Amino acid sequence: MTRTVILIRHCKSDWDGSAGDHNRPLNSRGVRSAPRIGAWLAAHDLTPDAVLCSDARRTQQTWAGIADQLPGKPSLTLSRILYLAEPEVMLEALQATTAKTIALIAHNPGIAALAWELTRTPPADERFATYPTGATTVLRFEQEITHGQGELLHFITPRDLSDPR
Repeated sequence: MTRTVILIRHCKSDWDGSAGDHNRPLNSRGVRSAPRIGAWLAAHDLTPDAVLCSDARRTQQTWAGIADQLPGKPSLTLSRILYLAEPEVMLEALQATTAKTIALIAHNPGIAALAWELTRTPPADERFATYPTGATTVLRFEQEITHGQGELLHFITPRDLSDPR
């Protein structure tokens, strides 16, 4: 079965340390960026069947902004183990999901490393190496979701996208 994986780094967050890292919200730029990603996914018929999301505030807010732009409501799993997770932890979560199209919303450096590890041929875009906030990679897998087997379909960042409003 062909499967599609959408890897999303949370959008730009606020650096006010008073809330603690886990509870950091998106800043105004991040709040504007998330719907752009959602509108782009909808326009490319990439609505996930399932979403795996770190339980941090900024990842949940990123998903909420994306979800508002999508048709339907994918199943959402919030997970503490995805908070600042290593790539292998995220890969195991993806592999345990049976959905045809899966979105994973998490944090750097893990999400960037996972994107590199899964992609057969990385994009020429130099931003792929730093995986900025809101970066989104779409990969297709013909068999298992595993290292080096993802066919790159898209790599975008919020700055590539126009405001859907």
